[in-house]
Amino acid sequence: MSIITRFAPSPTGLLHLGHAASALIGWRRARAGGGRFLLRLEDIDPTRCRPEFATAILRDLAWLGIDWDEEVRVQSAHLPDYAAVLGELRGRGLLYPCFCTRAEISREVAASIAAPHGPDGAPIYPGICKGLSDSERVRRIAAGAPHAWRLDMARAVGEVGPLHWHEEEVGDVPANPSAFGDVVLARREVSASYHLCVSHDDALQGVSLVTRGEDLRAATSVHRLLQALMNWPTPTYAHHPLLRDAQGRRLAKRDGVRSIADLHAAGLSPAYVRALAEDGA
Repeated sequence: MSIITRFAPSPTGLLHLGHAASALIGWRRARAGGGRFLLRLEDIDPTRCRPEFATAILRDLAWLGIDWDEEVRVQSAHLPDYAAVLGELRGRGLLYPCFCTRAEISREVAASIAAPHGPDGAPIYPGICKGLSDSERVRRIAAGAPHAWRLDMARAVGEVGPLHWHEEEVGDVPANPSAFGDVVLARREVSASYHLCVSHDDALQGVSLVTRGEDLRAATSVHRLLQALMNWPTPTYAHHPLLRDAQGRRLAKRDGVRSIADLHAAGLSPAYVRALAEDGA
């Protein structure tokens, strides 16, 4: 059966060689096997994503010679899809509202002698709001109190039991979503989290092979949990090394890495830029 891969950037800045390398890996895998390569714009964060960057992504990929199948899925155009998933999880008692501000969580974590941290380096939520009564939750929501929706990790893991995913060139990898604690699946400024949206869309679009950077390997545990909770299929994963600079730092938009648009403007050919990306990968 031919594979379906995807490239799913967030339009928070211009693409650089690291993005090009990731896109090329998935694109070549799909094209080599007569499969399909999809493009998705993960633009659910209105505070960081900008339309001009979305336009630039399409332009840069086309200039590189990377084509895609089907219409581009723009996540911000499908918020009701994610709201429906959140509604189902709430109805099953797997989500609870968290009214804590970031400052309150930081103070609670700072007061802990040994605050645990998740695989992504972020401190695990200390459960401040988890013990609130249903009546108190209802009262606060009715009063308009800002809140996020957190996954009750213990209950969710207890519902599905042990999980794993298949990693190419590694084999079956045990999932450990509990290491992340009660993750946020929706908040006031972002109506659905990356974890929820990426898991939903991979299932909806029939993605059979996820090729993405190794920095997202740990997060696969959370995605595997959501797949099990929602009875979504589980793709195979292939996490690839990240491109790094001369100091060994991963290429990042915030560090002013030269963009694909910069390389284009400098007169480099698409073939040369593709080679730079693939040699680095």
